[in-house]
Amino acid sequence: MQLLLSRDWKKETYTIGRLYLNDQYFSNTLEPPVRILGKDGRGKIGGMTAIPEGRYKVTLDVVSPKYKNRPQYRFCGGRVPRLQNVPFFDGILIHIGNTVADTKGCILTGENKQKGRVLNSTATFRKLWYILEEARLRGEQIEIIVRN
Repeated sequence: MQLLLSRDWKKETYTIGRLYLNDQYFSNTLEPPVRILGKDGRGKIGGMTAIPEGRYKVTLDVVSPKYKNRPQYRFCGGRVPRLQNVPFFDGILIHIGNTVADTKGCILTGENKQKGRVLNSTATFRKLWYILEEARLRGEQIEIIVRN
């Protein structure tokens, strides 16, 4: 399964994008602002910088210590989509949240119905997780392409 994250509205304090699953629009996304990173990662502000453009494998096999005991993640046992081998970043997840402060450098899914926020994130995340889990169970490789 292929995900595409198109960053359509890059603002000074946040980034709103569109997430596509196998070329079909799925939801909006919210990330920290996109910053220009040097070849050594210089320019990154921890938890407040969007990941670099690129193609990344996504796994559903890792239980997040942060989310495993939260009620909204019980349905998935705390297993959230995790991007692998992101240069200068570690532990990049797709998870629930509404504001850029909730991102901590990760990708949030939801509906961009308020400026700089996503709403209905829990329902959107749940729907995404089940789609990705079905792909995983079919043996499909899951990847995400991130484009500025």
